[in-house]
Amino acid sequence: MEEIRSFNQAVEGMPLTSLTKAPVTHLQLVRYAGASGDFNPLHIDPESGKAIGIGQIAHGMLIMGFVGQAVTGWIPKKYLRKLDARFVGMTHPGDIVTVSGVITGKKTEINRHRVFGDVSAKNQNGDLLVTGSFMADLPELDP
Repeated sequence: MEEIRSFNQAVEGMPLTSLTKAPVTHLQLVRYAGASGDFNPLHIDPESGKAIGIGQIAHGMLIMGFVGQAVTGWIPKKYLRKLDARFVGMTHPGDIVTVSGVITGKKTEINRHRVFGDVSAKNQNGDLLVTGSFMADLPELDP
């Protein structure tokens, strides 16, 4: 991914390079459960989700991690000031998640050069999983 390293590089309406993750696996969900401490059966037991008719679903924060990975691939993390997200769909094992973004605005304030963007994550069918936005304070020129 190409980073935006300065305020002058960012252009309103500029699409950001998409990040596509490998298909979500059951093993990945079990490992994430261990790392996060979230052992909700909906995430780690395929039969639990089937019993209520939604199937096994990924942890929302795992998908948020994919979003964070994409945003910090576009904007160096030391400049990132805010990342908001809203979960709007479920991710299932086998889903391929693609995160995309766009620069939505720029604003110069006292000693700050702010860049704003929108971000979304979709599965291979184009179903929306996450929507969000970010804000970064970038140097005016390339460091």
